[in-house]
Amino acid sequence: MATFNSALAAHLGEEGIPGGIVRVAAAGDDLTPAPDVVHTWTATTPGGWRDSAEVLNTFDIAVVQHEYGIYPGRDGGEVLSVLRRLTVPSIVVLHTVLTRPTPGQKALLEEIVAAAGAVVTITNAAHDRLLLGYAVDAAKVSVIPHGASGFTGTAAPRNVQPHLLTWGLLGPGKGIEWALRAMAMVRNLEPAPIYTVAGRTHPKVLELHGEAYRAGLHQLGATLGIAHRVRYESAYLDEMALGELIRSADVVVLPYDSTEQVTSGVLVEAVAARIPVVATAFPHAVELLTDGPGILVPHRNPAALATAIRRIVTKPSLATTLLARNGHAGPALRWPAVAQRYHELAATLVTADRVAVAGS
Repeated sequence: MATFNSALAAHLGEEGIPGGIVRVAAAGDDLTPAPDVVHTWTATTPGGWRDSAEVLNTFDIAVVQHEYGIYPGRDGGEVLSVLRRLTVPSIVVLHTVLTRPTPGQKALLEEIVAAAGAVVTITNAAHDRLLLGYAVDAAKVSVIPHGASGFTGTAAPRNVQPHLLTWGLLGPGKGIEWALRAMAMVRNLEPAPIYTVAGRTHPKVLELHGEAYRAGLHQLGATLGIAHRVRYESAYLDEMALGELIRSADVVVLPYDSTEQVTSGVLVEAVAARIPVVATAFPHAVELLTDGPGILVPHRNPAALATAIRRIVTKPSLATTLLARNGHAGPALRWPAVAQRYHELAATLVTADRVAVAGS
C-alpha cells in the first residue's frame, strides 16, 4: 500500500497538483522526515486521528488508503474518526474487500463508505463484492485500476537457464513453499530453471516472528535438493534495479495462499511488463489472467504450478500466445493515466463541495 500511495502521490504531483502525505507509523518505525510527508500519525498516540484530520483539512481533498490493520483501534476503526472530522471531500481507496468479514469489519466498512465522498475499488471483483455483500451507496463506488510503472525497457540478456521470479514483501501466505516444491518437480528440465525470490521480510512478520519464514524456506530448499537453484534477494531494490530484475524473468510466479486477495501490485507490474505469469486463482489474478497473459492454478498445488511452469518454459509459442492476449499492458494502466482518473474524480468532488457551500 505504501508503494501504491507513493506512486499515486508522485504522479498527481506531476500534474502540478500540490499535495502532501500523512503517514501512519507503528511502534518502532523510522520517523525520519521524508519528502512530501507533512504529518506523521503515530499509532500509539491517543487521539492522533484529530491532528491527522486537521492537517488533511488544509488541502482541497483527502485521499485515504484503507486496509484492515493499518490504523489504530479495533479493526483499524480510527480511520473512521478521521473521515468524520474532515471538512474537505474525501476519496477512500479500498485495498481489501472481504467476502466473509466479521460483523465488526462489515459494519466499519459500511460506515467508511457512508462517510466518504467517493470510494474506489481497484478491481471489478472488489467492486462486485462490495455491492453484493455490504449495505453501501453504489453511486459512490467506482473502479480505477492499480497503476503500473511499465518496466518495459530493453530486455535483459536471456539467461542460460529459464528464470522464474517472485517479488514483494515476504511472509507466510506468499506461498513460496509451494513454488519451491514445484521447482523440485521441474529440475529435470534441460536446462533446469533458476528461481529468484526478491523482497524483504514484511515488517509485521519480522516484528512478530523474525526471519523464521525465510529460514524455513532455506531449509525446505535444501531438503528438496534445489537450494543451489534458488536465489534470495533481500536487499531493497530501487525502481531501476527492480525493472532490470523483472525484465530478466521468463515467468513471474505468484503462488499466493489467499483466496481473498483482490489487489496485487506485483501482478499488475508483471502483466504491464509483458512477462508471462503463473498464479494461484486469487480474485485479482482471475480478473487479469483469465483469457489473458498467464496460467491460473489451484492454491497449494505444487504439481499444478510445475505443470504450468514447464509448459511456458518449454513452449516458446505458448508464451507468445499468452502475451498476445494481454489487453492489460496498454497506456491506460500506466500510472500517469491512473493518476489522471483520480484527479478527475477529485475535481468532481471539489466542485460539488464548493457549489454546496456557496448555496448554503
